[in-house]
Amino acid sequence: MIAVSIPAAGPQAAARSPDKAHTVFRVEVLCNGRRHTVAKRYSEFQALHKRIKKTCKVPDFPPRHVPNWMPKVLEQRRQGLELYIQGVLYHNEELPQDVLDFLKVRRCQQDPKASSP
Repeated sequence: MIAVSIPAAGPQAAARSPDKAHTVFRVEVLCNGRRHTVAKRYSEFQALHKRIKKTCKVPDFPPRHVPNWMPKVLEQRRQGLELYIQGVLYHNEELPQDVLDFLKVRRCQQDPKASSP
């Protein structure tokens, strides 16, 4: 079983340019009773969507808003990305390797009803 949530999002300073920050979404993954967290940017979700949309069922991808630092917009984006990734899990019995790699999961039994969108 695999379940995913995105409980938080916030700015993170870039390693090479501390004055330039970007938004990072904290993705919590529960797989076969083990929990881990991965940090992902919106652009990484977008790249995943582009890779998998032709090979599996995917919900609509949440749009990019500007400015993205406003708390209301950031919360809407967090919710949209959470619903998106949960929808991918829900609608696909066999997850593509791209999704497993994105979530940093090697192998996981998938129960599509476990992550309802």
